[in-house]
Amino acid sequence: MGRAVTDVKRQYDGAARRARAERVRAALIEAARDLLLGEGYAALTIPKVAVACGVSAESVYKRFRGRPGLLRAVVEQALGGSGPVAAETRSDALDAEDLPELLQGWGRLATEVAPRVAPILLLVRVAAEHDPELADLARELDDTRRARMADNARRLADAGHLPPGLTLGRATDVLWTYSSPEVYDLLVVRSGWNLEQYAAFVTAGLAAHLGT
Repeated sequence: MGRAVTDVKRQYDGAARRARAERVRAALIEAARDLLLGEGYAALTIPKVAVACGVSAESVYKRFRGRPGLLRAVVEQALGGSGPVAAETRSDALDAEDLPELLQGWGRLATEVAPRVAPILLLVRVAAEHDPELADLARELDDTRRARMADNARRLADAGHLPPGLTLGRATDVLWTYSSPEVYDLLVVRSGWNLEQYAAFVTAGLAAHLGT
């Protein structure tokens, strides 16, 4: 009986520690995002993030291995969207056989993810011009997005949706363009489009270029 109680207590303590660690990690990412969007990349320092969350700078370094790692975590959280299930997972669950529904689903997800991630990606690109380490991260993030769009292009091809003569590479280019932070910035931030109009633009543009 005593051993069973001890095992249960250890499991409880372990779960509690993991939950606390996850809460701290989430708070650090949120603080980093606020600093980045509020004051720019130069203001995003490990000591500032640590102070904002009441932890040591060393603990932040251990979790993220420096500022680029912290910034990567901010981007990954933004890409997850707002729901309990990551946006990428929900995108993969869309029915690839129903092209209109698939493209509308991608348009809806764009309105959820783009407002979160596009401003960050654009800040990263500007800062990367003066920071070689950040330039590597910017290229990595761009390559990751393109690889994701290549996967989506293959889904379309496998379902027989690509028009004759449209290669996987060209379909990837189209998806990569419509998912770019620049398109969101031009239409929503700089031109004042609402998210419904932005979603309609993405959906219609993809349908025009990718529909059979």
